[in-house]
Amino acid sequence: MSSTLAATARNAAPANSRSRVILASLVGTTIEFYDFYVYATAAVLVFPHLFFPTGNETTALLASFAVFGAAMVARPLGAIFFGHLGDRRGRKITLVGALLTMGIATFLIGVLPTYATVGWLAPALLVILRLAQGFALGGEWSGAALVATENAPPGKRAIFGTFPQLGAPLGFIIANGLFLTIAALLPSEDPSRPSTAFLEWGWRIPFLFSVVMVIVGLWVRLNLVESNAFEKTVESGKVQKVPLAAAFQLHWKELILGTFYMLATYVLFYLMTTFSLSYGRAGVTAALPGLGFDYRTFVLMMIVGVVFFGIFTLASGPWADRWGRRKTLIWVTLGIILFGLLWVPILSLGTFGVMAWLILGFTLMGMTFGPMGALLPELFPANVRYTGSGISYNVSSILGAAVAPFIAVALWSYGGGSPFWVGVYLSAMGVLTLIALLLGKETKDVDINA
Repeated sequence: MSSTLAATARNAAPANSRSRVILASLVGTTIEFYDFYVYATAAVLVFPHLFFPTGNETTALLASFAVFGAAMVARPLGAIFFGHLGDRRGRKITLVGALLTMGIATFLIGVLPTYATVGWLAPALLVILRLAQGFALGGEWSGAALVATENAPPGKRAIFGTFPQLGAPLGFIIANGLFLTIAALLPSEDPSRPSTAFLEWGWRIPFLFSVVMVIVGLWVRLNLVESNAFEKTVESGKVQKVPLAAAFQLHWKELILGTFYMLATYVLFYLMTTFSLSYGRAGVTAALPGLGFDYRTFVLMMIVGVVFFGIFTLASGPWADRWGRRKTLIWVTLGIILFGLLWVPILSLGTFGVMAWLILGFTLMGMTFGPMGALLPELFPANVRYTGSGISYNVSSILGAAVAPFIAVALWSYGGGSPFWVGVYLSAMGVLTLIALLLGKETKDVDINA
């Protein structure tokens, strides 16, 4: 009798308080995205000089972006590994493992020797640690999204699902703000190149600082308890021996749809963060011409845009809960398609146009990224939810994020410095996402405990 009452109580109320859920999902993804953005910024500012000194700036940048993209290949492997643990052993221990893996890899990048010291061993070690970062992020996002959505009050899953998504803009602001501060303290006489002190040791500080953030994240996550959805799965004996096999056998359509739901989001995400930093800093008379802004000015402009990213990430939650995830994302995706076609007209308006371009891009990013925290977990039942949502999210990273910076640089070069074809590329990916959304179904009323 007492066991029945206890089970009923567990099913009636969330296992974690609302504040604990919000903090655990937000802090963890902020740290993970901070670590990821630290690498993304260094991939533009530092690594072409210190790890890929080919003598050709474009080739060095492409090599650095290739390593950046390598992490995306590791992300589905991380989704499978951590998804297996999360669906069989629980969300809490899996999230702790993912956070530790990311933190250790990021710290070790900060102490790596450069090409000038150990030759090609330096980029080889960088690749290994970058793969470890991707592996960790492959297990982080889906776990954080599950913590938020499985503990959300009725009718507010999309709102709670935006909190792990908010880690992306917060991580960006912290990472780039720290790089900006260090660059200001170690100024360069050449605005197109970091100072000697920055290249010698300053760039390492953001990587080493990740240790402090990881300690905070671990403290928060170790205080979590398992969600009712996972506990109910255990009690009913529905835990899958091989969640990956069950996901592909029983939910392959959802895996495909979820992957393409995320495609336009990923492409937009990395065009507005990684590619835009290269394009914005390139000189107007360079071999590959760009906008000609100095690093400090353009990063400040990006941070303004990212503030809109954060605001509209949060705003998208109530909209998705009210109107549905599918309808909200269809309209946002139409906006992304139009935005890609308008890059050249917007950017032709000078500094005002560049700022408008960044604000529009990051606003759309928030509106498309926010609802994903609820939508992807809702596609799958609790016993394969960690695996299914993680695979969809991270396979899309290969199709979108892994190749987006590389394709963007190639199209930028093909256009002779014009971003026209880069914008067309974004619109084309938006069309594929729109088709997936039209083929999919609304999920806001599904039973998250099933």
